[in-house]
Amino acid sequence: MANLPNHLDLHLIRILYLLLSEKNVSRVALKLNQPQPSISASLRKLRELTGDQLLVRGGRGMVATPHGESLMKPAKRILDETELLFERKLPFASQQESRTFHIATPDSLDIQFLPGVVERFRRESPKSRIVIHSLGAQVDYIRQLSDGDLDLVIANWDEPPQHLHLSKLFEDPIVCAMRADSPYAKRTGSDDMTLEDYLSLPHVAPSQMLSGYHGVIDAHLERQNLRRNVVVESAYFGLMPYMLTQTDLVLTTGKQYLRYYEKSLQLKTFAVPVKFPPLRFYQLWHERVHHAPEHKWLRDQITNAAKALIVK
Repeated sequence: MANLPNHLDLHLIRILYLLLSEKNVSRVALKLNQPQPSISASLRKLRELTGDQLLVRGGRGMVATPHGESLMKPAKRILDETELLFERKLPFASQQESRTFHIATPDSLDIQFLPGVVERFRRESPKSRIVIHSLGAQVDYIRQLSDGDLDLVIANWDEPPQHLHLSKLFEDPIVCAMRADSPYAKRTGSDDMTLEDYLSLPHVAPSQMLSGYHGVIDAHLERQNLRRNVVVESAYFGLMPYMLTQTDLVLTTGKQYLRYYEKSLQLKTFAVPVKFPPLRFYQLWHERVHHAPEHKWLRDQITNAAKALIVK
């Protein structure tokens, strides 16, 4: 067999397949809208490359040699697989397709947000699965996004990584809360709190979520050269409102987040005597999945769940 070139022309493979299928140089030339001498030249080149005649004259026209017949399936497979490589991506058919999506979120989200995401997900893609992961200081979410272990991260950090794609979801103004019948709540007759009181009262705060970063509340206070009296740190944000019910602790978080607990746990909210920017929640994803139709669909579901939350 002749030495193979460094690369094969895909068009030459197409000619090979058509010649072996049609067994007629003229018909192949007509199909490809090329002059017959050009197809004859391609056949000569193919014979040289394979070291075989491929097509020979028979009683009723051209017939394939045994080696020529053996090349038909591989040539067809190459053409089919190449077509798949460059096939335009179709939108994710959510009702019919089955995918597994991995999302990581903090548990400081509005209590209705994730249930809303799951409800929408189950309705729009009933055959798919969603796996919700927690976020913590030990989670290397940047690596997991790039490696494909995570598809999406929902967060509210001050400075998300610049190389990740970001889409804003919702904002939540900051307030603080305590037990409605706590000594301080009974003593003060208004919803206002002095700065001195705010800094000196005992606070419960989330544990460090990122290495070297204690969260948007303490980061903002530090920029103002202020420090609050954090006496309890907890990795379980969802339990913090319940910690207030039996203690004198103060919790600073989003107003929207607290609205669910305010009445059921008999909490009292106060305006914070520090000008905090609102908590800004967003979704983050890697360039790896930026153009994938199923991941665009996933981000749309998250966005729509956030819009529904704002309406409420």
